[in-house]
Amino acid sequence: MQERRTFVDASWYVLLLIWSVSILFPLLWVFYESLKTNQEFFHDVWKLPTDLQWMNYGDAWTEYGIGSSMLNTVYYVGVSLIVGTFLTAINAYVLTRLEFKGKKLLWGVIMLSLFLPGINALVPQYILMRDLHLTNSLTGIVVLDSSSEIAFYLLMLSGFMQSLPKELEESGAIDGASIFQIFFKIILPLCTAGIVTVAIFKFLALYNNFLGPFIYLGDPDKYTIGVAMYQASQIMQYKADWVTLFAGLMITMIPLVLMYIFLQRNIMEGATLGAVKG
Repeated sequence: MQERRTFVDASWYVLLLIWSVSILFPLLWVFYESLKTNQEFFHDVWKLPTDLQWMNYGDAWTEYGIGSSMLNTVYYVGVSLIVGTFLTAINAYVLTRLEFKGKKLLWGVIMLSLFLPGINALVPQYILMRDLHLTNSLTGIVVLDSSSEIAFYLLMLSGFMQSLPKELEESGAIDGASIFQIFFKIILPLCTAGIVTVAIFKFLALYNNFLGPFIYLGDPDKYTIGVAMYQASQIMQYKADWVTLFAGLMITMIPLVLMYIFLQRNIMEGATLGAVKG
């Protein structure tokens, strides 16, 4: 028994070491490279900087448009996240708590969409966006991404709502509550953990979304952070200013790192809570 426990402890140490090497080390490497001069970077990429060049972050913020792109990303992600999560909650409520004709067929179509690559809808989506004059517009991609339902999020939130007892809605109906009152005053408060979990996954998907903004946005002043960093990397073919690019990468990673630090418990609790049916 003691040998088995020692083996398990050793396995955890090995996994921790692998995690540190594969995740923490690249982050630390990018961080201290962002504090070098270009001469130090090309002389030795592994050597620590002699003098910390914090002005690289200011140059990345202004020279490569990271500041304006971050504001565009806040608008794009913020509005799409709020509207999209609200629509997912409504869709999950209708599909799990209400009975209507064609419900099983609709669920079958939703399940079928899990097997269809999203890239298949790219051409008709672009034609629709072009005909509606929503291309090269931040509001246009907000409308597209907030109204595009993803089956994974819908199934996740449906698991939370299915775990709620039907008696709650029946009691509300007896007291004279409408469907909307039941949804807003009973279902939503009880599904807070599920909604937060879906919102976190939606945030990660929206913040890391590159293809949509890259296709629909042509004006550099409207670029999101992902497209701005791609354009900055393309400039490196003609201008060897890698330390400023590394500084820009660190700026883009700050929201994701903060989310991981403060919300990792919500993700773990939310991912398991919906699996238990009441």
